[in-house]
Amino acid sequence: MKKKEFILCAAIDFKGTIICGHRHQDCFIILENLLEKNKISYKPPCREQEGFLTSENRFVDRVEAFKIAVASKQIEWNQDPAKYYGESILFSENLY
Repeated sequence: MKKKEFILCAAIDFKGTIICGHRHQDCFIILENLLEKNKISYKPPCREQEGFLTSENRFVDRVEAFKIAVASKQIEWNQDPAKYYGESILFSENLY
């Protein structure tokens, strides 16, 4: 019996390279350190490049991550998310 996909951690997609961390800020710090070490300047990834890594090793955006987290019962959501965020998106704070 296959387990349901669930959210593992926060992640960012930087030019096709996925960087993971407990929270998105951790991902940005890792990225900064890697690029600084290699003397590469960069513009921080935009909101669309923030997402999560799943148990199936997939990078998903915040909208899809929200659906997966609800379906896998990682978070409970019985209120209208639009009331709070304007759309149903996942934040790492929802998980921990």
